[in-house]
Amino acid sequence: MSGFARLASTTATGVRLARGCEAPRFAPNGDSMSRNDAAERDNSPFLEKALEWVIYASRWLMAPVYLGLIGALAILIVTFFRELVNTAPFILEMDETDIILLVLTLVDLSLAGNLVLIILFSGYENFVSKIETAHRDKDRPEWMGTLDFSGLKIKLIASIVAISGIHLLKIFMNLANYTEQQLLWYVIIHLTFIVSGVCVATMDWIEQKAHNAAQG
Repeated sequence: MSGFARLASTTATGVRLARGCEAPRFAPNGDSMSRNDAAERDNSPFLEKALEWVIYASRWLMAPVYLGLIGALAILIVTFFRELVNTAPFILEMDETDIILLVLTLVDLSLAGNLVLIILFSGYENFVSKIETAHRDKDRPEWMGTLDFSGLKIKLIASIVAISGIHLLKIFMNLANYTEQQLLWYVIIHLTFIVSGVCVATMDWIEQKAHNAAQG
């Protein structure tokens, strides 16, 4: 019996040693790989870490630009109410064409303000930092936080085309003050915006199709 016990003890010891020599098993959630990546980052040179931090922090250089857009939005609001206040005393004397031109001017300014807001919110969240205050607010616009760079381009082009269309409509309401050559150039510019928007949308569609095909 003692020989059998020694044999069993030797076998158990060999099994433990074999298990100790096995390659480390990684957890399904990648914790071991995460620890290895963290260890590699910790062992990276100080100069490399400092350079990466400077590059990452450089996104805050865009913050003053978005503050400037707030000033641009304030200028649009002042211009909007200036047009309204200056025209209000003569509203009873204006004919239908003048009233339509006033309304188109105000709509044009409001569309420009919406364009500034789109760039301000989406640009800041996509390239600088999340707006935590907005995400905790129940009145937050639905598109905030969900509009990526591709969607931002589409909205920008659509807003520009809308502003150009309103401006062109104002010109057609006042044809007497423009020459045929000027009207031709206004139409060409508007069509250029439309073609540009279609091209941007087509490129995004092709890119999305290629991405879906690669994943499928």
